[in-house]
Amino acid sequence: MVMKRIYENVQDVEKYMKKRIGLGTSFDVGVKHFVVMNKKAQLYFVNGLIDSMIISRLLEELVEFNNRDHMLKRDVLATIENRLIHEQVSRVKTMDEAVDQILTGLIAIFIEGQKSAFIIDVRSYPGRSPEEPDTERVIRGSRDGYTENIIENTGLTRRRIKDERLRNEMLVVGERSKTDVCVSYIKDIADETFVDVVKHKISEIDVDGIPMADKSLEEFILGGKWSPFPMVRYTERPDVAARHLMDGHVIVHVDTSPTVIILPTTYFNCLEHAEEYRQAPAAGTFIRWVRLFAVLASIFLLPLWLLFVMEPSLLPPELSFIGPKEEGNVPIVFQIILADVGVEFLRMAAVHTPTPLATAMGLIAAVLIGQIAVDVGLLSSEVILYVAISTIGSYVTPSYELSIANKIAKLFLIITTALFGVSGFMIGTLVTLIYLVRLKAFKTPYMWPFIPFDLRGMWHFIMRIPVPFLNIRPEIVHPKDQFSQPQKK
Repeated sequence: MVMKRIYENVQDVEKYMKKRIGLGTSFDVGVKHFVVMNKKAQLYFVNGLIDSMIISRLLEELVEFNNRDHMLKRDVLATIENRLIHEQVSRVKTMDEAVDQILTGLIAIFIEGQKSAFIIDVRSYPGRSPEEPDTERVIRGSRDGYTENIIENTGLTRRRIKDERLRNEMLVVGERSKTDVCVSYIKDIADETFVDVVKHKISEIDVDGIPMADKSLEEFILGGKWSPFPMVRYTERPDVAARHLMDGHVIVHVDTSPTVIILPTTYFNCLEHAEEYRQAPAAGTFIRWVRLFAVLASIFLLPLWLLFVMEPSLLPPELSFIGPKEEGNVPIVFQIILADVGVEFLRMAAVHTPTPLATAMGLIAAVLIGQIAVDVGLLSSEVILYVAISTIGSYVTPSYELSIANKIAKLFLIITTALFGVSGFMIGTLVTLIYLVRLKAFKTPYMWPFIPFDLRGMWHFIMRIPVPFLNIRPEIVHPKDQFSQPQKK
């Protein structure tokens, strides 16, 4: 495709814009005509992506040239470029480049008789102000979170890492959407080969657009795998992203998304939470152990209880009270599946229920549906108890994506246990573990540091180590600088 060079006649520019981006048809595409230094000029912009006050001030500055420099004989472009005080001013030589920049939210200025155009970066995307993410709340800690504005997001990260070696490289994805994607890393820490792989995979994406933002991007760079387990970690907290950057990870920001992607990641990365690092090491360790117990309960509690119901002889005498005392109208395994699916109904309903009605819906579910289901013999009270504990454990899981994947694994274990008893439980657990061990994201073992076993990494996961002793970065990211603190001699 041959790119058209900048038209020297501004009337030709206007005709091109009418044909290419719908000037005069699309209400949000604007143009301002003016004269600067006896030359006709045009300023193009997209309403909604630029503050109108900035356009007014810019036009005032440009028109003011006529009063100050009309007697001077010099290059028009050089004069304007020297006088503009905005942050980023550049030149483009083709109409395609100019159109791409206009649709991104920048201003393009065309001047009669000139073979290049000015691009001025004064974009101001609409969006909300930074606020604490709903899914990653902490008792103590910062209350700012990422928004849908990629410029604000990189600024929130830069505020925490004022290192001259922090790099934010901007790429564009989507032939039609032209979505901004920023790859962030610290140059002297992150593995250069891995950074190049990430940028190469993003630049190779050939698609109309990624309206679902980060999730669509993840599926492209990971090859569209069907695994339910998250192969990347998402976060809406700038402090979490900054911590991973300093460990040697790569962060990917996608415009219009309030979450960023952390690469590479493992199963155990998805089990960490910022609250553990906002408390004392002992308290953080306790919180982590409770969270791990809850995650294990969300996966294994129901299959184990079903196994003990099917094989009461496996229980010691002290625990003989476990299990229903009477045969119900519905087999236990179907009760478990029915109750578990019912909880998913409630979760989905809560997402789509307006906030003022959410409390009423919860009361209806707990008091009416649950109690009546027990009274009519559809469900036993013990099934509801263990399903509730398992569900709470899934809500305690820090990563929402991981909690969904754990539910699928739990359902798989319930089915294998119901079909084959003890052998089914053992085989189902082994198959799940083997599947997780075989998973890799960017050649990173998903179950590290458990398999392959790394003593230091496993110890750092089990215990919330005091920060002064965290002087070695994780080996799994292959950092160029292994030590995060100067070594004492």
